[in-house]
Amino acid sequence: MTKPIVYFLCTGNSCRSHMAEGWARYLGGDRIEVHSAGVEAHGLNPRAVAAMKEAGVDISHHTSKLIDPELLKRADYVITLCGDANDRCPMTPPHVKRLHWGFEDPTKATGTEEEIQAKFREVWDAIRDRIQALLDELPE
Repeated sequence: MTKPIVYFLCTGNSCRSHMAEGWARYLGGDRIEVHSAGVEAHGLNPRAVAAMKEAGVDISHHTSKLIDPELLKRADYVITLCGDANDRCPMTPPHVKRLHWGFEDPTKATGTEEEIQAKFREVWDAIRDRIQALLDELPE
């Protein structure tokens, strides 16, 4: 059986999609093939890297990428993580299971550095839980 391909999409491929890719690789191991991209490429957010490092997941080597049309066609799951990406994502073939997991954008958090980091933790926690639920549904 081939590994399912999971493609996480966000607007800028800078934060939420990288956190999702990191968690999916960490939790899914070699059970799944994981990618992330954006409808734009804004660069990797350093706070996302720091938050994930705190969780024990290294995403520092990730790069911000645009949606790859070929990968989009081959994916088994395309998961949008924000409304903008959901609205702007190109059409996917019928075999692709499209899911929308709308998460708050932690890069828009304000307040002290601790309050901002707390928002990043809250979002990566929610992303991790959704990914674990998805993995629990996949056949072994």
